[in-house]
Amino acid sequence: MGAFLKLLLVSAAVVLLAVRWTAPTFNADSLKGARVLVTGASTGIGEQVAYHYARFGAQIVITARRENVLKQVAEKCMSLGAQRALYIAADMSRESDPEQVVGFALEQLGGLDQLVLNHIGPSPFSMWDGDMEHIKWIMKVNFFSYVQMAWKALDALEQSKGSLVVVSSILGKMTGPFVAPYSSTKFALNGFFGTLQHELAMKRSNVSISICMLGLIDTESAMDKVR
Repeated sequence: MGAFLKLLLVSAAVVLLAVRWTAPTFNADSLKGARVLVTGASTGIGEQVAYHYARFGAQIVITARRENVLKQVAEKCMSLGAQRALYIAADMSRESDPEQVVGFALEQLGGLDQLVLNHIGPSPFSMWDGDMEHIKWIMKVNFFSYVQMAWKALDALEQSKGSLVVVSSILGKMTGPFVAPYSSTKFALNGFFGTLQHELAMKRSNVSISICMLGLIDTESAMDKVR
């Protein structure tokens, strides 16, 4: 065996060992009793995220626009093992609602360990027709409300050494047809929260930020648009 090949094999072994040693581990007990706020939790990704937290025994506040559906999700969360499951109906296009939701969660839970920002507003799967009003509206829902809620929750997350989870999309990294309003908001999310990650690290903040870059998910609303 040549010297170069030996060196290559040794280097590969070192890399594999390093990956194995540094691979993150998940402690399910860390979520037992955790105080969690999940947005967009009436259907789809947000609903399933709420159920997963419930199975780990978390204390959950969920929010979306439809109160009757939220009630059903909260009841299921309790049946799955959540310590608490509360809900508050809110419209994220209203300027006051995002901060009211965070305030409700802080008051009811006595703090916050994790904030999962997942909600989105409906957007047509079609070529953009110059509708500026829709652009302004969807920016309120898909971007500005995220920033409002993150800022409102930041002090509480700092105190608890908590986590901020931002559900974004691969369409915030690459462009494609028929999704101009939606894609623009995801680019904005990635830019803002990616920058905030750096700034919090520079300040040695206790808050961690995870930006989830999702592809096509087979939720009912997503599949209806691409069929």
